[in-house]
Order: sequence, then C-alpha cells, then structure tokens
Amino acid sequence: MVTPLPARPPRAVAAVAVLLLVLAGLLGSGAPPARAASLAQVASFGSNPGNLAMYAYRPDGLPGGRPLVVLLHGCTQNASGYFADSGWREYADRWGFALVLPQTSSANNASSCFNWFQTGDTTRGQGEAASIRAMVAYAVAAYGTDPARVYVSGLSAGGAMSAVMLATYPDVFAAGSIAAGLAYRCASSLIEASGCQYGPASRTPQQWGDLVRNAYPGYAGPYPRVAVWQGQSDYTVVPANGRQLRDQWANVRGVSPAPTATRSLTGGTTLTVYGDDDVRLYEIGGMGHGLPVDPGGAPDQCGATAAYFLDTICSAYHDARFFGLDGGAQPSPSPSPTPSPGGTPAGTCVRASNYAHTTAGRAYQSGGHTYAKGSNDAMGLWNTFTVHALRQTGPDHWVLADGQC
Repeated sequence: MVTPLPARPPRAVAAVAVLLLVLAGLLGSGAPPARAASLAQVASFGSNPGNLAMYAYRPDGLPGGRPLVVLLHGCTQNASGYFADSGWREYADRWGFALVLPQTSSANNASSCFNWFQTGDTTRGQGEAASIRAMVAYAVAAYGTDPARVYVSGLSAGGAMSAVMLATYPDVFAAGSIAAGLAYRCASSLIEASGCQYGPASRTPQQWGDLVRNAYPGYAGPYPRVAVWQGQSDYTVVPANGRQLRDQWANVRGVSPAPTATRSLTGGTTLTVYGDDDVRLYEIGGMGHGLPVDPGGAPDQCGATAAYFLDTICSAYHDARFFGLDGGAQPSPSPSPTPSPGGTPAGTCVRASNYAHTTAGRAYQSGGHTYAKGSNDAMGLWNTFTVHALRQTGPDHWVLADGQC
C-alpha cells in the first residue's frame, strides 16, 4: 500500500526542502559544465587522393582564430585510440585549440600505417600528404582556425608522416613533433623503409637537409621548428633515427649541430636544444617504441598507458608548450639571457599589434604572416588588428607571451 503525500508539508519539512534546494543551487554553480564535445568524423573534407578518413575535436565553445594540431597515429592504431591515450585532448580543453586526426586503414597499408616511404604519398600535392593538407584547409575554412598556428605531431609511422608534412608543406605548419619517427625521404620503398628503421642511413646533415629543401623547390619562407622524441631502447625505430632527424632539421633551420642547452627531465629524459630553440631532441633512457605519456593529475601529466603509449613523460604537455599553445612559449632551457646592449632590457614584455611589433623590430613578416624575431613564434596575420604580447629573452630574441603581460 502506498501512503498518500500530505497536501501541504509541515513547516519544518518545507524549510529543509528549501534549504536543500538552495544548497543544490550553490553546489551546482561551482560544478564544471558537462563536456559535450567529442571526437567526430568529418564525412567530406575536400580532395582525398590518399583515401584517408578525417576525425576532428573542437572543445565546447571554442571561438574562431584558435590554433590547430594535427595528430597522426602509428601502425595498428586509429584516430579514436590516439585521441583517448595520447593526452592531447586535455590540453586542447585547457588551452583552447582544435584537433584533427587523420586515419588510414588496411586498405592503404596492411598494418594501417601511413605510407611515409612511398613517394606517391610523400610528395607535395599527392596521396596521403595531400589528403592531410586538405583536412587542414577544411578546418581553417569550417572552424575559423588560425592558418598561422597549425601544428603536426605523430608517432612511429605517424611521426615519419609528420616529418613528411613539415617538409612538403612548410608554408602550412608552424612547428611539429616527431615521436619514434624517421627523417624525411630516408626511404622511398618498403625495402628501404626496413633498412631505415633498423639501421642508420649514411648521409651528411647537408644531404638530409637537401631532401627537405627539394620537397618544395623555390620555397623561401621559414621552415617549421621541430621537436624529436626517441626512446633509447627502441628496437623498432632505432635511436640513430632520432639523431638523423636532429641533423636534418637543424640543417634546414640553419643552426649549428652543436647543442645550445641540455637538461634532465622526468622519466629519464634528456632534452638537448639546438639554435634558439629551433630543434629539440628528447632522448628517453630505457624507453622502447612508443609515445611518451605520464598518467596523473599534475599539470604536466597526461595520457593513458596502452600498447605503444609508454609511461615516462607527458610529451603532449611539452609539445603544446613548445608550440606556444599555452598562451606563451616554453621557457628556453638555456642559461638566463643578458640584457641587450643599448637596447630593450631582457625580460621586457610588450603588447601591441603585429604591425607595431614589426615596425619596432620585435617581429618580422613573411608572406603576409608575422613571426616573433629570434624565436620565430607564429603570430598570425600581419595587420594592425591582430594583437599579441611579446617578451624579450635575449638580444634580438622575442617569444610569444600572451597572458603574461
């Protein structure tokens, strides 16, 4: 039998009910809103000569003009697994940028690898490289992504494909990250690919650099900054590949192969910097073949351990800061800069339009886009409307410092 409710609750019960409603309102106001955004497939994104699928993630309420990171999975992986385990979603939500995750399949490659070694897929305007470029163009048009702040990162075959995108489309990508990957055009066939993976190819830094420069003949703009991640116990892509990537991109960036700074990080990681933070080489002692992640709740922890996601250090955190996605640039590991003789004191922070920064000598413009002088941090279109903060960290060296001054 069900006891009927009284027509009017006693006064004390009513008061308690009101109090509970008030408390619920107070608690609810401080709770984070439900996160509705999810990884979604884009059915049609334009020309697709490489037969790839496009997946995208946009945090809730993401405005236009925000950066974009392209993530390339490794062999036997897919877009959803990479999205779930790599740790990039956390920083996309925290710092406000979009993600695009191209996905290949066994129809392209028996192991679902990107074809980083096939000339038909690694040439500008052709195959898989052209399909990934089309995805970026779609994101810029459909999401309002800032075309001057597009980045690429990948693991293994996806890392090698990241090198492909940086080499073939240096006008599209401001910087990139290559984890357990291989130098651009190390191989041009499946047989050569195995040789590159397991044994170092014999080329000079100049020869490695020429392979990149020949990918886009006549290109005269700045080449992307590059971070390289390499496990020192990787027997699938041997550690020599990390050093070859370092040689290739230091040569392309025109910086000395001699380190400018070295420091130790968590997870047995040694970071070596070349030039003015042009190239970074992260070498992780004892780590095998995979993407470095570091599950946990600290700001510099991310990701989940799984096959080829190895618990050492959160590479996504360091890459996002290297790209300047946290609103500023990753502080250089080099010694503290000295004041500029007769110039602006090091540490000075200036907020102004891109046009004003260039006329004052803090930045330069190329192809209608603006770059911070020294660091080459991408600042967007060269005009009087786009405003950024720049901080001086050394003589004629400025870094993006939005939110810091």
